[in-house]
Amino acid sequence: MNKPDKYSNEYCYKIARNMVRKVMRNCFIKTNCYGVENLPKEGGYIMIPNHQGKFDALGIINSHDEPCSVVIDLDRSKMILTNEFIGLLRGIRLDKNDMRAQIKSMRQMADEVKDGRRYILFPEGGYDHNQNTVQDFKPGAFKTALWSKQPIVPVALVDSYKPFELNSLKPVTTQVHFLKPIYYDEYKDMNTTEIADMVKKLIESKIAEALGTANK
Repeated sequence: MNKPDKYSNEYCYKIARNMVRKVMRNCFIKTNCYGVENLPKEGGYIMIPNHQGKFDALGIINSHDEPCSVVIDLDRSKMILTNEFIGLLRGIRLDKNDMRAQIKSMRQMADEVKDGRRYILFPEGGYDHNQNTVQDFKPGAFKTALWSKQPIVPVALVDSYKPFELNSLKPVTTQVHFLKPIYYDEYKDMNTTEIADMVKKLIESKIAEALGTANK
């Protein structure tokens, strides 16, 4: 779509979701979604998922009815189709080589969340064939929550690496679990490392439960 800024967030999000669903149909991907009832009904929030692969944001967007956006590495955002997709979502492109630009982008995100926007932010910063194992969360990613004073919604992704990592055309099923939001009053007295550890543990617990390995 040319000049997405001419259109409403709702219209652009609808187009983006149609793109996601076309990819899912063509690649035989099914996503089961759980916990939609946990999503805050009003206002902005920051979704914090684990990171497994290229399908992660697509699985969340397929499962999330209200318009949301995503923070993405600047270099990755320039890839064919990804550039158009991020433009539709009015996403934030994070320049990891420029600390000042990073802080400016994260401040922008915090201000937009205050104004009611919803963002997907991956605190692992990347993925490397980690599959259903959660890597360490970067504490700095949680500064935006403290700046915005809005809810954090942990999101547990299960088998999200399979669509684009397995060398197969067999149908695959992924899972998206929206966990209960963590409100500002619950984390305002914590530092970013403590918040990161808390969210990571919640996500790991849900993944273990989903895989049937909890308490074994």
